[in-house]
Amino acid sequence: MSDFTPTITVTNDPPEGTKLWVERIAPRVYVGRNERGGQILIGPADSGIDGVFGPGELLKLALAGCAAMTADSRVSDILGPDTPVTVAVDTTKHESVDRFDHFYEKFIVDASALDDETRAKFADRVERAIARGCTVGLTISNGAEIDLEFVQPD
Repeated sequence: MSDFTPTITVTNDPPEGTKLWVERIAPRVYVGRNERGGQILIGPADSGIDGVFGPGELLKLALAGCAAMTADSRVSDILGPDTPVTVAVDTTKHESVDRFDHFYEKFIVDASALDDETRAKFADRVERAIARGCTVGLTISNGAEIDLEFVQPD
């Protein structure tokens, strides 16, 4: 790890009309912020900075987090509100273009207390809930458009 320790300060001054933004704190290293004071370090794995997430990792975490949160009420209703859940996610990368070809999610939850038929119905309910209600997954699978605008600071 490098000797560089990033200083993350809360800016209560987001760009006008913005609820989510990143600010450069070092070469190729940014802090992501939201209007509620949340912060996360974003940069390359080889930055030498502890706690940094790469953009691809954040996309994968967003997908896993969305799936988990979307299915949470189904899990609670059937297995109880304190049931541990882990959603792991992995990807394959395109051979020649810098993008992911496929996302693989693994929903890890102990449903051994359920009989085989009920466990299959539970898995189906969870899968349908995620397919219908996970904004991140729906965005990825439907290929959202991206617009980029350059703005001169005040």
